[in-house]
Amino acid sequence: MGYPNQSQQIATPSQTKTPEVPQKCTGAFALMDSLKRHGVTHIFGYPGGAILPIYDELHRSEARGDVKHILVRHEQAAAHAADGYARATGKVGVCFATSGPGATNLVTGLATAHMDSIPMVAITGQVARPAIGTDAFQETDIFGITLPIVKHSYVVRRASDMARIVAEAFHIASSGRPGPVLIDIPKDVGFEECDYVPVLPNQVNLPGFRPTQKGNPRKVLEAIRYIESAERPLLYVGGGAITSGAHEEIQQLAEHFQIPVTTTLMGLGSFDENHPLSVSMLGMHGTAYANYAVSECDLLIAVGARFDDRVTGKLDEFASKAKVIHIDIDPAEVGKNRAPNVPIVGDVRTCLQQILDRVRELDIPAQSGRTQPWLKKIQRWREIYPLVVPHYEDLLSPQEVIVEVGQQAPYAYYTTDVGQHQMWAAQFIQYGPRRWISSSGLGTMGYGLPAAMGVKAGVGDEQVICISGDASFQMNLQELGTLAQYGINVKTVLINNGWQGMVRQWQQTFFQERYSASNMQVGMPDFEKLCEAYGIKGMLLRDRADLSTAITEMLNHDGPVLLDAQVKKDENCYPMVAPGKSNAEMLGLPELKQLDQAVEIMYCSNCRAKNPATNKFCPECGTKL
Repeated sequence: MGYPNQSQQIATPSQTKTPEVPQKCTGAFALMDSLKRHGVTHIFGYPGGAILPIYDELHRSEARGDVKHILVRHEQAAAHAADGYARATGKVGVCFATSGPGATNLVTGLATAHMDSIPMVAITGQVARPAIGTDAFQETDIFGITLPIVKHSYVVRRASDMARIVAEAFHIASSGRPGPVLIDIPKDVGFEECDYVPVLPNQVNLPGFRPTQKGNPRKVLEAIRYIESAERPLLYVGGGAITSGAHEEIQQLAEHFQIPVTTTLMGLGSFDENHPLSVSMLGMHGTAYANYAVSECDLLIAVGARFDDRVTGKLDEFASKAKVIHIDIDPAEVGKNRAPNVPIVGDVRTCLQQILDRVRELDIPAQSGRTQPWLKKIQRWREIYPLVVPHYEDLLSPQEVIVEVGQQAPYAYYTTDVGQHQMWAAQFIQYGPRRWISSSGLGTMGYGLPAAMGVKAGVGDEQVICISGDASFQMNLQELGTLAQYGINVKTVLINNGWQGMVRQWQQTFFQERYSASNMQVGMPDFEKLCEAYGIKGMLLRDRADLSTAITEMLNHDGPVLLDAQVKKDENCYPMVAPGKSNAEMLGLPELKQLDQAVEIMYCSNCRAKNPATNKFCPECGTKL
């Protein structure tokens, strides 16, 4: 079994040829009918007083089979589920919440989606129009609260505006650089009758919102000239490549010019990590060979990436020897952190197609010789500094649990929470497009389980696995009730070390082992019994001898499962780039006895002078190498 073609995964809303004749209806009906016309099949939400008119209409929509509502146990989970649904399917995710605390409970989920550019529409109830501004019961200005963390916001003042606003919201959420959009609906607007005229997806008219799709042809040609002449090029691929479905174009470009490819955390799945040109993930916990490659490259081709601090480390030393080509649909990102030599604004896939088409027009032959010394050097780094799966005599390592899951379920959709387990999952499992779902920009603990619920709703019979940590899981463990109610067949692997693992690692490394408020063992629930209380299957794993059979049993069970894998408590996640350091300065790499066999050239981290690998100290400034 292989991964499906990306173009087959991204669903588009169904479009009726002609709108219906205007009819009298309520604002709530106009909302639900508009959602249906925009291809919405699943809604994740939690009811409350101000949104009850909408839930009443939702009840009728469900009865007709138009939509399925999934009742979460906390509104934050509704936002994360809609987010996971969007990441896995390419469609716009939808969540509902009532006014006041219901709406504010969406804030973390909106910020998560905003940071990772995920298309989502959040619909909140609001107090009736006459009560707005009176500090009425459960009134909050959710429009104002969320302004910094959404792409756009609406307050529906008239029921007659509902169809237009919904159509615009879906268009804005999914066009250009995607993001979340908020629609706040006062309670009396849900009841209000209006002359309803549907607005279809292809009828949206927003003259001021025209994202650039095609790259400037002169910049495209300039980029090709840089690529042709580079001896140490590197493709640096981010989440924009996933959004645009550009994995085939990336592979074609990489193969034609023999360019190695590294991805960000958001870009995982955009390039086959088993491909000989892959150098896997770069950044704070990226592979050593990816971080060395970005430090030594002479041309960096940034594709849908934003030069995030967790990727770049010390920014002024990131790819400091390289010319930069930056391709991104958001002009605000191009030049924000690193000034490119060749800026190309446009849809990533479209721009890469332009480059490939121009290469064919110019009859530029496939390159093989120029980059071979560079590829051999990277391969040598790969041999010297591989990712290592430790095996301890009496204890399971977190890495071997994750590796076993990845081997038994190579084509699953994976969600994660945030922390060490997230980084190990990124390092040791290979993903297809849209099969890696993780809070990358905001780093939201509690994301994994509700996101997995949304993924499962979107992908049907495909395997969905959540890799979580004991601390993260307890942020939203109440969603076991949602799994139980709907029989959502999500498998959760709990990497349980009894700590906030990444916090403990930082406290050990940078705070002289002062473990302040990071131990989770006291008060930790018995996860098997917790699952039993919710009526789902719980499992406990302690011994390596049981690892393979436990994973098999979990995967074969027909229904949700939580596997509590109790692992070594003080395992650290390496490599690691310390804050303020360059990517070439990594913690946790093995000490090498014979440096002359390790690398041909080293660069001083202080003065950047080039030195033979046999030196232990820089002859220019004396810094230890």
